[in-house]
Amino acid sequence: MQDLSQNPNAIPETGQQPAPAAAAQDTEENKPDTLPSLEESLRQAELKAAEHHDAWLRAKAETENVRRRAQEDIVKAGKFAAEKFASAMLPVKDSLEAALAVENQTLENLREGVELTLKQLVAAFEGANLAEENPLGQKFDPNKHQAISTVEADAEPNTVVTVLQKGYLLNERVIRPALVMVAKAKEQ
Repeated sequence: MQDLSQNPNAIPETGQQPAPAAAAQDTEENKPDTLPSLEESLRQAELKAAEHHDAWLRAKAETENVRRRAQEDIVKAGKFAAEKFASAMLPVKDSLEAALAVENQTLENLREGVELTLKQLVAAFEGANLAEENPLGQKFDPNKHQAISTVEADAEPNTVVTVLQKGYLLNERVIRPALVMVAKAKEQ
């Protein structure tokens, strides 16, 4: 049998466990570190901060690009807003020029040409959502009509009795009010 006093770490032949101090020393050496060091924690936090900063910069740049493109689109829309309407007006101009180019025209042919040209113009107006306001017989609406005068008439007071010039609305917005004469009550 070995002498335990000379070698405290020796395992006795009797099958007894080693001394508690020796067992504690073995487990500390074999046990992995469970808490990362402060330096490692700081390095990981700095990496995350750099990653978030990069993502923020990219998002900011993307937002600025979207804003810039939207402003460019607005400028283009303003610049070329009348393009569709102008394209619809070109055939009207061509028809008028063709009518004037014919030398020996009869009055009937000229009238037919003007009527066809007017149809082209009305179609162009409809395509651009430009609506005619002809309020004859309607109640006077100061938002859509401009009264030139009032006249005594058999119609109900405040009714449009004469339209001197038609008005026009673009998408329900008044472009030009109708010039009208309005009925007033007859004096007795």
